[in-house]
Amino acid sequence: MEPEEASAHEDAGSRLMLRVERPVYDEEFLRTQLLHRKQNSTSFRQNLADKFRCSSERAKAVALSFLPILTWLPSYPVKQYLFSDVISGLSTGVVQLPQGLAYALLAAVPPVYGLYSSFYPVLLYTFFGTSRHVSIGTFAVVSLMIGGAVVREVPDNMFIGPANVSNSSSVDKDLNLSPIDAMRVQVAVVLTTMVGIIQFALGLLRFGFVAIYLTEPLVRGFTTAAAVHVVISQLKYLLGVKTPRFSGPLSAVYSVHAVLSKITETNIPSLLLGLTCTVFLYGVKVLNEHFKKKLPVPIPGEIIVVILSTGVSYGIPLKSHNVSVVGQIPSGLRAPAVPDFSLALNLIPDAIAVAIVGFSMSISLSKTFALKHGYSVDGNQELIALGLCNFLSSFFHTFAITCSMSRSLVQESTGGKTQIAGLLSSLVVLLVVLAIGFIFEPLPQTALAAIIIVNLVGMFKQFRDIPPLWRTSKIELAIWLVSFVASVLLGLDYGLLAAIAFAILTVIYRTQSPKSSILGHVTNTGLYYDVNTYEEASEYEGIKIFHSNSSIYFANSDRYVNKLKEKTGVNPEELQAARKAKRKQKKKENEEQNSSIKICAKHKDESEVATPEVATPEVVPQRQEMQEVRNGELEDKHGEPTSEEAVFLEPLGSVHCIILDWTAVNFIDSVGAKAIKQVIKEYASVDVRVVIAGCNRTVLDQLNTLQFFSEELSTNVVFPSVHDAVLHCQCSSSRPPAVSSEA
Repeated sequence: MEPEEASAHEDAGSRLMLRVERPVYDEEFLRTQLLHRKQNSTSFRQNLADKFRCSSERAKAVALSFLPILTWLPSYPVKQYLFSDVISGLSTGVVQLPQGLAYALLAAVPPVYGLYSSFYPVLLYTFFGTSRHVSIGTFAVVSLMIGGAVVREVPDNMFIGPANVSNSSSVDKDLNLSPIDAMRVQVAVVLTTMVGIIQFALGLLRFGFVAIYLTEPLVRGFTTAAAVHVVISQLKYLLGVKTPRFSGPLSAVYSVHAVLSKITETNIPSLLLGLTCTVFLYGVKVLNEHFKKKLPVPIPGEIIVVILSTGVSYGIPLKSHNVSVVGQIPSGLRAPAVPDFSLALNLIPDAIAVAIVGFSMSISLSKTFALKHGYSVDGNQELIALGLCNFLSSFFHTFAITCSMSRSLVQESTGGKTQIAGLLSSLVVLLVVLAIGFIFEPLPQTALAAIIIVNLVGMFKQFRDIPPLWRTSKIELAIWLVSFVASVLLGLDYGLLAAIAFAILTVIYRTQSPKSSILGHVTNTGLYYDVNTYEEASEYEGIKIFHSNSSIYFANSDRYVNKLKEKTGVNPEELQAARKAKRKQKKKENEEQNSSIKICAKHKDESEVATPEVATPEVVPQRQEMQEVRNGELEDKHGEPTSEEAVFLEPLGSVHCIILDWTAVNFIDSVGAKAIKQVIKEYASVDVRVVIAGCNRTVLDQLNTLQFFSEELSTNVVFPSVHDAVLHCQCSSSRPPAVSSEA
């Protein structure tokens, strides 16, 4: 039995001490003597019955999970929370109103549909959402993705007659929509319905984890690229020129070219008003950021711009100066209608992309606020909530929504405590839709473009990610850059797909190229570390401990084996080749020796006949010389076969045992298992034993399933720790270890 100690040499007396005295364990002993699996007494039928058994407690839990508002509304502290929620709701609603109008332009639908999308989903999220601080509604990135799909399906040069419009054409006539606008609304609505179905289905299937595949560098690179697309799409409104809207790969390039080709037609009043609004909004944003601790509520720059620019448009008929304005904003809400699903087939890829991006933006911001304020959010319920918001709202003519970073920051910074604030913000929008929407009809579109552009300043600040990523992680920097460049050039849909594919490739690359090292022991600790990194770590004589920080599967099994041979310096193929060469050399020497013996014997016979006294001294040195040669190669008394056996038995290298440290291995597949089994056989052929250490129980179960162990390769080659394996190798070796085994 060997005692094991872990302590620091400098202050050993003041530190906790660990002393363990036990036998050296291997897997065979653990399975037969030490560990016994628990017997599962419940059958599959019982488990299934328990899963679907209904009780009042379970029904209550399901209801609270599906309607999170029931968990906090009954105990809502009116005196502590209501005033803060009212102030926050009004402040957020004032911001939500102009953003709803502006982001409708990105979605390629009339502005009033942005107001609809700022009311219905916000109202529904109050009941189904788990975050207390996010502001649901229109968002630039999602709106732009919808606009890209809408323009692709209904391009500017496409003429749609009244007969081709869907079942809500009567309402469209009431709104005086052009046929092309009516068709675009239908495309946006059916796309929103599909997004809602996808999100709701993923939530029911507990697929809330899908957001983890959108890593932070990928999302930030993607949203930065989306900001570039948004700014490019707003240039024509800022300059007051008419250009077609493009979609698909290189749409950003085509849009810039179209704007530049008509830059000589710039509408000066539109440009001056847009630049003035941009400078004012940026100044307000800087003031809000600088004095956020002193201001009770942020200065509502967007609503100020909307009111002032609308007033200017009333006072100076900007429409007569060819400045584009919002136009008709009908009062009241539209009757619900079923979307036209005949348009759905071409929109499936867009629906998947919008569903994933929308959820990713929402859950990341929700988790940020939850961590800051000490509560939790449920990713699966968030999927269900977003799905219901999009699906149900689409019947009331909305386009897809998610949470907005700028509005969420307003809602949180103004003291919002619960989604009562979101409910009140939706009521502010409802008031405008029902009563005073007509006031904003002269609102210049260039002012909305300024609102959109300034709200993207935060996204452009994400370019600051590049220097720290360069210093910390080149791979994450590559993900950021690929996501940005691909999304700018290929469009947001194909760009997102390319970015996800590249991110997955980086994971494969990391597992294909893991860091591997040779471990050595630190005296009197039982700990093993990289000998090339730590000077205290030293190797045992004749033992190599190989560590690789990756699982072993089809993509990296060959590299694992190659690194093993490279790091240990023991290559079975080279040793076998050396053995064959030595055997040939020995055979050649034996043949020469036999030939020499025959010649000597012949000369002896002749000498005995002629002069026997002189011949004897000549033969004896020859035999002595041959005997010395034999002793140098292990004494051969039985001729050539015994000489070959001696060559075979002679050790070909100083290493007699290799330990594979599998503490970092999480899984192994059939290809990896075959590769390890083969390498164990190869090393055994050159008298080097390979054992496995630190293998967790899950990987052992996988090895059992893969039939890794057999009569030739039993479980006694597996040890629970590296130290067990080292002690076993030292004891089983015929060579005494250079350093005594650690206590």
